[in-house]
Amino acid sequence: MREYLARRLVGQGVPAAPGQILLTDSGTQAVDLLCRFLLEPGDTVLVDDPCYFNFRALLRAHRVRVVSVPYTPQGPDLAAFAQVLAAEKPRLYITNCAVHNPTGAALAPASAHRVLKLAEQHDLIIIEDDIFADFEAEPSPRLAAFDGLERVVQIGSFSKTISASLRLGYIAVKPGWIDGLIDLKIATNFASGRLSAELLLAVLRDGGRRKHVEALRARLAAAMGQVAGRLQAIGVRPWMMPKAGMFLWCELPAGVDAAQLARQALAHDVVLAPGNVFSPAQTASGFLRFNVAQCADPRIFQTLDRILRNAQA
Repeated sequence: MREYLARRLVGQGVPAAPGQILLTDSGTQAVDLLCRFLLEPGDTVLVDDPCYFNFRALLRAHRVRVVSVPYTPQGPDLAAFAQVLAAEKPRLYITNCAVHNPTGAALAPASAHRVLKLAEQHDLIIIEDDIFADFEAEPSPRLAAFDGLERVVQIGSFSKTISASLRLGYIAVKPGWIDGLIDLKIATNFASGRLSAELLLAVLRDGGRRKHVEALRARLAAAMGQVAGRLQAIGVRPWMMPKAGMFLWCELPAGVDAAQLARQALAHDVVLAPGNVFSPAQTASGFLRFNVAQCADPRIFQTLDRILRNAQA
């Protein structure tokens, strides 16, 4: 499995040998191990705003201080990024560079170069979560490829494209860190996940996988257009139209609070994801995240439309 991953990463421009790859039980375990390995309680960690909500939960568990930087359609706000690095001196930056969660944005090449230059100036380590890599037909820039795994660590898994029940992740790091991470994994887990690795490798080597992924991309692209159109028809505007993936980050009409709307929708058995769940600075009260793969039920849009009409009456 590590040999397969090494070939895959090299094909994406990331120079990783099998000996630089550690298998984990999931992408979440990969982030947890790296936090254990790299952080001490009280350290400062930088995340995007908005960001994947579980990054924040994991960082709270490690008792670190979290600061954030606004995310744009091209990547982190570079002026704010530079200011935060100078003022807060974070030890670590955790991000999705491709198919950003929750916005669906992708990192632009110019932004990637600037982020890495600033990281070098401020001795910042970057964890690049590449869990959505297979959703992209044309890969966007990866920090790990530009950096060569010097100060960037890449993690990933296949739970989003192969099976959520087949739990296996990986960490790709520079050679000097791998032994310490192996020791830490043994100390905290003691399992190897060999069965999952063998099963996943068999699936990945199967000739039908490429057709499966291509069909998945096509279905998601169709769902993205349909969901965006239905949302716009009731006054909910996508912040941007992602090129790939399953997330739409959407702005509600002025004055509508996403958390209150979500509570009202829950009374009709419709579960929504209000923006401040993803915002460390709590500045996304007017946004919702939609997973287009779970928006086939017309009741979602009917309920939203009814609540928004009542709110604006």
